[in-house]
Amino acid sequence: MIRKHSAKSFNFRIEINKIMSTFLVIIHTIVSIALILIILLQTGKGADMGAAFGGGSSQTLFGSTGSSTFLGKLTTVAAVVFMLTSLGLAYFSGHRITSSIMTDKKAPIEQQAAPATPEKIPQPSPEASQPEKPAQAE
Repeated sequence: MIRKHSAKSFNFRIEINKIMSTFLVIIHTIVSIALILIILLQTGKGADMGAAFGGGSSQTLFGSTGSSTFLGKLTTVAAVVFMLTSLGLAYFSGHRITSSIMTDKKAPIEQQAAPATPEKIPQPSPEASQPEKPAQAE
């Protein structure tokens, strides 16, 4: 059973879809920029590489494995939000609802065309297909 939507509810769904897509694009852009800035603010784990060669630091070779920092937790949250907005945008781009002025019209019934009979192509006469004899020098 095909359920028909009224034009009013169909237009409402289109508007909601546009609003959600716009909202997700804005959130996605903000989170992307935040994720870039958060990652750039963090110090690398190899920053204290000199400590392994007598620098006197108490950290291990590739950084401490203790409690994670605030920026580390913020990176995780931003990455999760980034992935969720990416999935949402992919869903909305694949399930686009478009409106049409032809929703109430039925498709016209097409008549089957009669098979075309091939026309006879005149065959060239054998005399015309033979090349002319070259001129003989006297």
